Amino acid sequence: MSTKKIAPGRKAEGVVELPGDKSISHRYAILASLAEGTSELQNYSSAADCQSTLECLKRLGVAMETKERKAAEGEVSFAAGESVKVLRIGGRGLDGWSAPKRTLDAGNSGTTLRLLTGALAGQRFESKITGDGSLRKRPMRRILEPLRMMGAEIDAKEDKFAPLEIRGSRLRGIEYATPIASAQVKSCVLLAGLFAEGETTVREPVATRDHSEVALREFGARVAAAKGVVRIFGRPKMEARALTVPGDLSSAVFFLAAALILPGSALMIRNVGLNPTRARILDLLIEMGAGIHVASVQMKEGELVGDLVVQNEKGDALKGGKISGAQTAEMIDELPMMAALGPYTEDGVEIRDARELRVKESDRIATMAAALKAMGAAVEEFEDGLRVAGRGAAKLKGAKVDPHGDHRIAMAMAVAALGAEGETTIKDAECVGVSFPEFFGLMERVVEK
Repeated sequence: MSTKKIAPGRKAEGVVELPGDKSISHRYAILASLAEGTSELQNYSSAADCQSTLECLKRLGVAMETKERKAAEGEVSFAAGESVKVLRIGGRGLDGWSAPKRTLDAGNSGTTLRLLTGALAGQRFESKITGDGSLRKRPMRRILEPLRMMGAEIDAKEDKFAPLEIRGSRLRGIEYATPIASAQVKSCVLLAGLFAEGETTVREPVATRDHSEVALREFGARVAAAKGVVRIFGRPKMEARALTVPGDLSSAVFFLAAALILPGSALMIRNVGLNPTRARILDLLIEMGAGIHVASVQMKEGELVGDLVVQNEKGDALKGGKISGAQTAEMIDELPMMAALGPYTEDGVEIRDARELRVKESDRIATMAAALKAMGAAVEEFEDGLRVAGRGAAKLKGAKVDPHGDHRIAMAMAVAALGAEGETTIKDAECVGVSFPEFFGLMERVVEK
């Protein structure tokens, strides 16, 4: 187990190019494997979670390789002649997967397990999928219910946990209202809908990120979506595509926060995905007083992409605010960083309606509360969230922080440590590799100590 020592920073400055969006990478890889022909995916995420998806696909008989090519003149993100890595995935159509000889291992990735289970439910063979100790504690009944309604035969430990044993079945389209706002549940059902007879409809209480719908359309599936209702028509013929994964907005938020904490910062983050179902976090930060500007916006393969410029010349504190209701679902992955920003705001940050955080890689409410308290923050914990007092209540001080193996909490607390008095030690710092292996290296490059 590695630790990482974080010294206070002076300012964040420079230009950052981020790895590919994790959510989009998962979806592109799975759909490429179900399409006909060879797809080429550029800027595929380096996250361990996304590599878990690739390893599972390999066990299902999907051929893939990473090639390098030279960038063309004028190509976004690259200088002419620069080497570009491209992941090539050989798709074999909807019925092209082979029965795996071994159990599929999703590692720490709930997205891998839940999305693949949807597609595996419609296969003609039996399979078993599991994950690490953390993933085997996360709730799976939320996908078992709709998949069984479609005709899937799936056994689970205690009927709610992985490992899942799936006997591929003939599926039928259903209309399903999700009891919780979850892009993973929606995506699982939509992937099962690819194999179902007729039409499958998913209704959400709050519209969640729509990367699955965008990606399905890009590969040729028939998808209709409006006001939290998504319909997919079964048995489409999907075709291979050449696609570029935009930079991960959830990863960008850590660097935005670093610049907002450190006076004198000026940072540009290039080619970030700005999907409207994800970008509410930017609106919130701007409403709180952050000097963030969006530039060079363009639509690329169904996804909005642009550059983020953040400036913090005077070091004025953000106003703070409350995140609740639909906002909570819209920025679920960014909530740990928002909580860690609380002590640097005037009024603090309150997060409510976030019970989902208790069943993530850790109990993120309890883990964030403990980590912030260890650094001296004033924190009030609720069943569905927490309130972190503003800078008038306490000044953060360096401490030993335990993220309990949770990548987003490790990164959030590392950023919070940049503005603290004294050095902070992050336990099990290697857990950041789940979503952002390059995090500490990039942070050291742009943060002046």
